Amino acid sequence: MGGVDLIVAAVYLVGIVAIGLLAGWRHKKRQGAASEYFLAGKSLGWASIGLALFATNISTLHLVSLAQNGFDTGLLNGNFEWMAGFTLVLLGLFFAPFYIRSGIATLPDFLERRYNRICRDVLAFVSVLTAVVIHIAFALLTGGIILEELLGIPMMASIVVLCALTGLYTIVGGLLAVVVTESIQTVVLLVGAAIITGLAFWNLGGPADAPGGWDGWENLLSILEREGEEDKLSMLRPHGDPDGMPWYAILLGYPVLGIWYWCADQTIVQRVLGAKDEDHARQGPIFAGVLKILPVFLFVLPGLLAYALYQDGRLDLSMLVVDGEVQSKGVYAGMITELLPLGLRGVIVAALMAALMSTVSGALNSISTLVSYDVVKRFRPNTDDRALVRAGRVSAAAALVLAIALVPALNLFESIFNGMASIISHIAPPITAVLVLGVFWKGASSRAAATTLIGGSLLGVTVFATNALFPEGPLNQLPGGFMMMAFDLCVLCMIVHAALSLLWPDPPPATAGGADAGTPVGADLAWDTPLAALKIPGRTRLGDPRLLSAGLLAVMVVLYALFR
Repeated sequence: MGGVDLIVAAVYLVGIVAIGLLAGWRHKKRQGAASEYFLAGKSLGWASIGLALFATNISTLHLVSLAQNGFDTGLLNGNFEWMAGFTLVLLGLFFAPFYIRSGIATLPDFLERRYNRICRDVLAFVSVLTAVVIHIAFALLTGGIILEELLGIPMMASIVVLCALTGLYTIVGGLLAVVVTESIQTVVLLVGAAIITGLAFWNLGGPADAPGGWDGWENLLSILEREGEEDKLSMLRPHGDPDGMPWYAILLGYPVLGIWYWCADQTIVQRVLGAKDEDHARQGPIFAGVLKILPVFLFVLPGLLAYALYQDGRLDLSMLVVDGEVQSKGVYAGMITELLPLGLRGVIVAALMAALMSTVSGALNSISTLVSYDVVKRFRPNTDDRALVRAGRVSAAAALVLAIALVPALNLFESIFNGMASIISHIAPPITAVLVLGVFWKGASSRAAATTLIGGSLLGVTVFATNALFPEGPLNQLPGGFMMMAFDLCVLCMIVHAALSLLWPDPPPATAGGADAGTPVGADLAWDTPLAALKIPGRTRLGDPRLLSAGLLAVMVVLYALFR
């Protein structure tokens, strides 16, 4: 890194913090209102929602670990990006209307209105825990790894500084500051990733002794054929694939993870809850689904290109070789230092910081919302808005400290992305089962939901601990790995929930309570039929979420056909 690079990175860092603080200051007079602080005053349009969803999801975890997976297994892990498009359609068409109509501030609040308070408490606890571990701690880990490689700054030192700056504008400015900065950071992130991908293609073009040209794709194909690794370009692998993720595991397992992540995780869905109206709440996730097409080409493919460059002697990764094997966690940092000229490296560092800060800021805002509404407001229902905002700020600061403390432990995972996905695969199944049955089946009962959430969560923790303690045990040998584990656990939870709902049905709707008069509760928050949501028209013909969803799904089918 040269002086110009450091200046570019520093200017970006100061600028994004200033913009976040300015967004918070402009709404200072209204920040006494909790809805203004936590939900941006319900003022977000579809574009802001889509950009914020994408930015909160994409962190340094994606840049570092997807490049690592691209180097190791090719495009396979790109399924986590493309399959998200299908799940985001579910969020926009089927879940968002209920979330907006019920007037909720948090997803646990929705579960209480649909089921009971026990369900709310369980989801609130899990949501705070996953926000700290999944969204913040893993993002800090990957960000610290790559900034240490590039800047030579000790990992924990860079983490503490970035956390302090991110926490500053997030805690002061609330959701509006988060969304404004995330929209900018999404653009910076995509530009930086596009630069890396373009230069990798260019360096792969031409002959090995004079690299440079736009025939990189042909050279990539020939190198993979020479190395016997043509399967690295395949997104859907057969049964018995050595990388442990056959096609059926993706098609069955991902929806379990995806519905929890995109439709029930407060950190993600809070952007939808801040929509100015139902139409924008439905359109925003679909726009995010379009953006999710890009990571395969901008985050996963560069890792595969790095593999080809390394095999062809065009990329020096000797600094990452230990005992004859490349330690692929550092591949993205190696590409930056080896392929990019001085000046451009600063842009990429800015993109990395953008990814880290946007994810952390989004998670902090969701934690503050959960603690304020689902803990403070529950036990002290008369708490005024200013006290709620203050409690949210304190909880966000505490969560940030806890996440920093967890970073060294998470660094023990060999593959960071797979480590995170493995944790999610044991947490998501009961939540996905309860949410899906609750929204699509009026007969799903409250006692059954509470039993399924608690029992399923305990089962997931037990299975995860068993697999961690006995890595050679039979549960770790199941075909399809953690993806099929998620599917199996979800099916079990659904069977239990359905059976208990028939055994313990809810009382008639007239006796249901727990919400203000006139607010939908219980079975009123379930569709009459699974396809009833498709009858909701859009405000305009071209902006109809149903038409937009059909277009997105068609594009996804074509892409899978090309890279199957």
